Amino acid sequence: MITVLLLSSLLLLAGCAGKDEARAEQNERATTTTNAVQPMETRLNEASTPDTTTAAPDIPGPDVRVEVYHFHATQQCYSCKTVGALAEKTVNTYFQMELASGKIVFGHINAEVAQNAELVKKYGVTGSSLWIGTYVDGKFSKEENVNVWYKINNEQEYLSYLKGVLDKRLKGDLS
Repeated sequence: MITVLLLSSLLLLAGCAGKDEARAEQNERATTTTNAVQPMETRLNEASTPDTTTAAPDIPGPDVRVEVYHFHATQQCYSCKTVGALAEKTVNTYFQMELASGKIVFGHINAEVAQNAELVKKYGVTGSSLWIGTYVDGKFSKEENVNVWYKINNEQEYLSYLKGVLDKRLKGDLS
């Protein structure tokens, strides 16, 4: 039995070696043919084969810009400071490119300062709060986000929650 296995192994190896020699000859002939001058018509046809790997065109989404404002008084309690600090951390951590491009604007706005009166009026601010203004194709929507106040004792939950809200707004989703 062992002898039969050895003989068949030798025959397989000999057959593989013969195939390798035949492949080498075929490759040599193919290289010679490829390097030969081909008629101009053939070369043009090969070169002008259309590329079918083009990607589908990008479909532009809505034009969106988001404002995130922490409105506060001159004197702030711990909770008011924390709402603003965590909102700023969220924006700086997850939306650096959007900040740099102007797609997101963030600010701490003292609602008691006269120079901020127009912005306070625009948002309808009545006290310390976090407001998100979203422009979708030029239309403005504003919302006071009161949920952040319930998350100030868990930084990661706050950041994750606000990131999710801002991701939706940047896509034009106002739900």
